[in-house]
Amino acid sequence: MKTIALIAHNEKKNELLEWAKQHIETLRQFELIGTTNTAKLLNSVLGLTVKPFGHGPSGGDILLSAKILRGKVFKVVFFIDSESPHGHEHDIQTLIRTAVINNVPIALNRASADYIILDRAED
Repeated sequence: MKTIALIAHNEKKNELLEWAKQHIETLRQFELIGTTNTAKLLNSVLGLTVKPFGHGPSGGDILLSAKILRGKVFKVVFFIDSESPHGHEHDIQTLIRTAVINNVPIALNRASADYIILDRAED
């Protein structure tokens, strides 16, 4: 089963939650992973099975980058808050760069997330 990573900055977690609710049936067709707090939220509110892999600011973004490098991630949905500074900005940029270099689709907002979740041509 192919893996989709679901991540959201704190200020975007509700937006990701609403997006996931809208696409819940499609998401159930994938193995889902997410940063600790995002996974916990999606699991408790929507009843999804999102496996946590680490807290973003404590190295979670780097752990996801490593998963991408090992070919373990099919797509990434990362609702970023580009209006607030993040202490781990370098890790975020590394994650985005790793996805781009390895040709892994990465959605950074709702519009791009809608596009890549509905694009089933790569499945």
